[in-house]
Amino acid sequence: MTVLILARDLDADADNMITALHERGMAVYRVNTAWFPARLRLSASLRGGRWSGQLCIPAHTVELEEIHAVWYRSPEAYRMPAELSPVERHHCLREAKYGLGGVLASLPVLWVNHPSRLADAAYKPVQLVRAHEYGLSVPETVITNEPESVRFFAAAGRTITKLLGANTISEEGCRKLSWTRMLGPDNLDDLRGFDVTSHLVQRWVPKSFEVRVVVIDDHLTAVKIKAGSPDSSIDWRSDYAALTYELIEPPGHVAHGIRALMRSFGLMYGALDFIVSPDGEWVFLEVNAGGQYGWLEAATGVPLTGYLADVLTKGKQ
Repeated sequence: MTVLILARDLDADADNMITALHERGMAVYRVNTAWFPARLRLSASLRGGRWSGQLCIPAHTVELEEIHAVWYRSPEAYRMPAELSPVERHHCLREAKYGLGGVLASLPVLWVNHPSRLADAAYKPVQLVRAHEYGLSVPETVITNEPESVRFFAAAGRTITKLLGANTISEEGCRKLSWTRMLGPDNLDDLRGFDVTSHLVQRWVPKSFEVRVVVIDDHLTAVKIKAGSPDSSIDWRSDYAALTYELIEPPGHVAHGIRALMRSFGLMYGALDFIVSPDGEWVFLEVNAGGQYGWLEAATGVPLTGYLADVLTKGKQ
């Protein structure tokens, strides 16, 4: 039996997972989809309703039929030859997605998480609706490209804005980060360009502290995150050095809602973020189906890598 890890080249959590799986006697191969087609070759044939064949990488050949679990960690996009024209590159990327991506996605194995489930769970508007359906509190939220809608919403109370997708943008070789921001009068006075795309604005929830809940199959690990600086009090990701951590037990109804939400998306793994208000209410913000956990493992000593390695070793039941 083989575990396939789909991850980028530099990923300490993937390195640790390989060690943990080896300790459990598992064969494990790590592949970055950015290696295709230069360093990754595919040869697959449909036999008896299942794709059989090999993934060939420089040091190894991975037999598709031997894979029993896949950890979709954070692989990079297919990297096409530089000499292709933009039209050719677009065509080749699409064919790679539906060819190599389709063969892998069809494997009847345990996925943590399946790319189709990741795609479904990526929509924050859907997350908020489902979280409410399963009994979790959610903040007042508006999604709009109309400046006046934002001003009207902000007039009713303190308002923040954050990206609907990833908070990183790569431009001209530079990686830029966007944090959650409080919308002040200066922001609301100048909303030029706001109408060109969707924006999420949300009512500010007073914070006693925040919690990240890491879900691995049936394991729930909740970590209290206490901000120690003005920036981290708005978005804790902006100042990790100012944070302190403590294990905490979520209320029963919150744990029940989390498990129901994860089942509804078909997710085996997820990192869920909550605000806990001064009166003790847990307010759901989002679930990141590929969220980071390594720094919390280091801070708390909870063997998250081991929990996930056990799930991958067990495979599909």
